[in-house]
Amino acid sequence: MRFEDFYKELADKKYYVFSCEDLCAFFSVQKKASFKQHLYRWKQNGMVSSLRRNLYELTFPKAYDIPDMFLANRIYAPSYVSLETALSHYSLIPEVSMAVTSITAKTTRRFKNRHGLFIYRSVKNQAFCGYTVENHNGFDVLIAEAEKALVDYVYFKASRGNKPDIEALRLDKKKLAGLNRKKIEKYSRIYGINMEGILHGYLRNFGQSGQATRYAGK
Repeated sequence: MRFEDFYKELADKKYYVFSCEDLCAFFSVQKKASFKQHLYRWKQNGMVSSLRRNLYELTFPKAYDIPDMFLANRIYAPSYVSLETALSHYSLIPEVSMAVTSITAKTTRRFKNRHGLFIYRSVKNQAFCGYTVENHNGFDVLIAEAEKALVDYVYFKASRGNKPDIEALRLDKKKLAGLNRKKIEKYSRIYGINMEGILHGYLRNFGQSGQATRYAGK
C-alpha cells in the first residue's frame, strides 16, 4: 500500500488516531500482518507516531492539532477525562494539570508519549458514570461533569487514607456555588463519601458569602 492512499483515506475521514484494527476495517483487502509492516516502516520514516502499543497518529505531511483530552480517551478505553484535568477545564481550580487525568473501569495505568503523561485511575463499574461529550475542535471528548470530577477527586484523596484537603485545592467559590447539589449527592452515594460535610466546612472557612452561602445552606 502506498502511504499517499493510506493518508488520503484517513484524512478524508478525519481519522487521525487509529489502530491496526481500524485500518483493517477501512481497507478490507489488506491483512493485519501487512499493515503492521507498513506501520513499522512509516513510523521509522516519521510518517506516523506511536501513542502506545497498537495505537498511532498521523504526523505527515504535518502533525495535526489533536486535543490531548481526545487522545486520553483513545489511548486507554473506556475512559473519561476527570480529576485535576476536568476541574481545571471547568475553572474550578486555578492550576493547569501537567498530566491528563482520567477515570477508567479497567486497571489503573499510565502512558507517556510525545504529547505528555496520561494517567488513568480505576473505579468500580457503578462509578463509571457522570460524564458527557464535548466537542473540542471537531473531536468528541468524553469528560466528567463538573460535579462528578469534584467527587472523583475527593474520593481518591480519601481512598488513600488522607483527609481530603479541599482548601489546598483552592476551589473557586463562585464556580463551586454554581454546581448542582443533587448531582454531587448522587455521585457521593456511589462512593459512600460525605461531600456535604466536606464542602460545607470548606465554604464556612471562607465566610460563607454570596452564592456559596446559599449552596451550603440548601
